Amino acid sequence: VLLFFLLSCFTFISTEAYDALDPNGNITIKWDVISWTPDGYVAVVTIFNFQQYRHIQAPGWTLGWTWAKKEVIWSMMGSQTTEQGDCSRFKGNIPHCCKKDPTVVDLLPGTPYNQQIANCCKGGVINSWVQDPANAASSFQVSVGGAGTTNKTVKLPKNFTLKAPGPGYTCGPAKNVKPTKFVTQDGRRVTQAMMTWNVTCTYSQFLAQKTPTCCVSLSSFYNNTIVPCPTCTCGCKNNLTQPGSCVDQFTPHLASVVSGSGKNGAYLPPLVQCTSHMCPVRVHWHVKLNYKAYWRVKVTITNFNFRMNYSMWNLVIQHPNFDNLTQVFSFNYKPLNPYENINDTAMLWGVKFYNDFLNQAGPLGNVQSEFLFQKDKSTFTFEKGWAFPRRIYFNGDNCVMPPPDAYPYLPNSSWSKRVSLFTILVTVLTTAA
Repeated sequence: VLLFFLLSCFTFISTEAYDALDPNGNITIKWDVISWTPDGYVAVVTIFNFQQYRHIQAPGWTLGWTWAKKEVIWSMMGSQTTEQGDCSRFKGNIPHCCKKDPTVVDLLPGTPYNQQIANCCKGGVINSWVQDPANAASSFQVSVGGAGTTNKTVKLPKNFTLKAPGPGYTCGPAKNVKPTKFVTQDGRRVTQAMMTWNVTCTYSQFLAQKTPTCCVSLSSFYNNTIVPCPTCTCGCKNNLTQPGSCVDQFTPHLASVVSGSGKNGAYLPPLVQCTSHMCPVRVHWHVKLNYKAYWRVKVTITNFNFRMNYSMWNLVIQHPNFDNLTQVFSFNYKPLNPYENINDTAMLWGVKFYNDFLNQAGPLGNVQSEFLFQKDKSTFTFEKGWAFPRRIYFNGDNCVMPPPDAYPYLPNSSWSKRVSLFTILVTVLTTAA
């Protein structure tokens, strides 16, 4: 029994960062040693976002590690460490950083050109591989001293950490890989790094935040019931014990409350509108129309966070009828096939300069679109919640769905006599007693 328990714990720990809709998604950090110096090397470090729909949003990534020996950072381009550390043992040139465990951040847009390299200086923002492949990487250059000057004497750093921007990523150990090859601009010569190592980091929503960040509500043309997000999904209204935990949208001093907390909302914790669910984002799925050969759905994303504008939002929806999607009216669409031939997952994002910007809470804080599905007579039905999605992600975070027994039901279906699992359980226990 003890062995089974230990194996179960190991399985849980090792798979907690696994994403069923993006099983191969990860952040890969590639470290290329491109030249030797008298006491170390110069390296180009590149952070690749190989996740299909999860961005690294503002305030951006923070990368850390622990040196294996007594290395120092002489200089950097395209990034900087947050602290210099104790460099008192150096009498002449002072290194950029002497800490055993440096923390590195990206430089901001507008950095002077003589401090930049390619793919740097985006404020740490890296977009997802599918939505914006041209901006799915971030790079910086680092000159390391006290490190050794050959492949045999250089030791790989340890204990890599990636905050992007919260502690949502778990990084594995650095591993030596085949040296990277570089092709010159004219395509006539190939050079290669002296040595290369990779670090792979995977995302866990549980590590990123203890409470959910979005929820789903449902409605349909065949039922007057609007199923709201579950109460207290992302927290509970409690301004008595936690003043300022949420803001009433009709308060006469709303502007002063929001602006008084800071100018850049991306760097501040959420300030959400007071709702029953208290989520920063809600996704509403409405079954709108029923035609002879087609059916139509309207999806609305509402931002309840007064401190956040989503400039590169995306939505991932899992529904069995996406294999017969006929038209998406005002979102970009790409099918995701995490299970090879099963086409039931869609990635959706805004059309550039039209609705790719999801404004903060308020009258303009929503975007919406409609989908047209063709009916497959062998599988199509409105019964038993089939018309509603199985799973929805917003910006890579799993949104909380209403309980299945609360879904809108057909007026003539057996769902009109819904009995919850809890009620059944109580009845069985009472009868047994």
